Amino acid sequence: MTVPLWVWAATIGGIAVLVAVDVWHARSPHEVSFREATLWSVIYVVVALVFGAGVWFFMGPQSGIEYYSGWLVEKSLSVDNLFIFAVILGQFAVPKRHQQKVLLWGVVGALVMRAVFIVVGAAVISAFAFVFVVFGLFLLYTAYGLVRSHGQEPKDMSDNVAVRLTRPLVTVHEEDTAEGDPHDGQLTRRIGGRFGVTPLFIAVAVILSVDLVFALDSIPAIFGITQNSYLVFTANALALLGLRALYFLLVGLLDRLVHLSYGLAFILVFIGVKLILLYLHEDVSAAIPAIPTWLSLTVIVVTLAVVTVTSLVSTRGGKNSHATAPDSAPDDSAAPPVSGSEHDGTGSPTRRP
Repeated sequence: MTVPLWVWAATIGGIAVLVAVDVWHARSPHEVSFREATLWSVIYVVVALVFGAGVWFFMGPQSGIEYYSGWLVEKSLSVDNLFIFAVILGQFAVPKRHQQKVLLWGVVGALVMRAVFIVVGAAVISAFAFVFVVFGLFLLYTAYGLVRSHGQEPKDMSDNVAVRLTRPLVTVHEEDTAEGDPHDGQLTRRIGGRFGVTPLFIAVAVILSVDLVFALDSIPAIFGITQNSYLVFTANALALLGLRALYFLLVGLLDRLVHLSYGLAFILVFIGVKLILLYLHEDVSAAIPAIPTWLSLTVIVVTLAVVTVTSLVSTRGGKNSHATAPDSAPDDSAAPPVSGSEHDGTGSPTRRP
């Protein structure tokens, strides 16, 4: 179904307003409370669900199911990304009052990157049907990587490629700033007439580099559910917008979702197989079955429910330490020097520590 240009414009305008509200809310450094995180998480989930109801009503049940399926997949992958964000915030000792600012920049960057990937992906799919097989095989490989890396120690993000590229090009001012300082929370500073960036800027750069890697899995996954660019974009955008608040809501539960990687791996395998079957059904033989969208939604919901329950049951009475929680950083700490010379890690992100 072709979406009119004015609907695209109105949707992008609405998303821009939501981003502006997020930026306005995070304008002053402060530690996000559980109550605040819960309120904004609920608001964004309600917005996504209401938007889906509008898609169902105006574009039909098939489009509605595709949107909800895509939103659920992107939301689950986003939750898994939070493990890596926790590692980054902890390893760079980002003060609690600045964590939402770093995450907000990450969300905005992820929106821009995914919009670009969606445009490119849609163009490639329309030109080359065989790309479905490529996407499918890539998702199978991603699922294998999820299972293989499960339970591994988080890699050192202080030697991330973004750090190695940034430090030789710009000056990094390591000076601490206290809460209430007019320079507190700035990404760039001028000290002694010398312009440079702060450690907070380095943390944002690492988050953005990780977002780029995550987008490479997320976009093929949602194209496996729907090839409608409008649904792909809106499902991605509305899944990402609540990510900042969701982080602070779930930060205490992240290390209890021990089976989430297995659930996501199964979902990615399912979608990968669906993509390959779709190509074979449309371009090889109509006798080869294609997986219907309603079955995709059912598999996604059931899988997420099962792994959530089994994770919480298996960790009942104790926690498994899979990630370095950012709460370990003191409130007034500033990010330490990020020179890669002190570290041996590669800095390459894994989907789940």
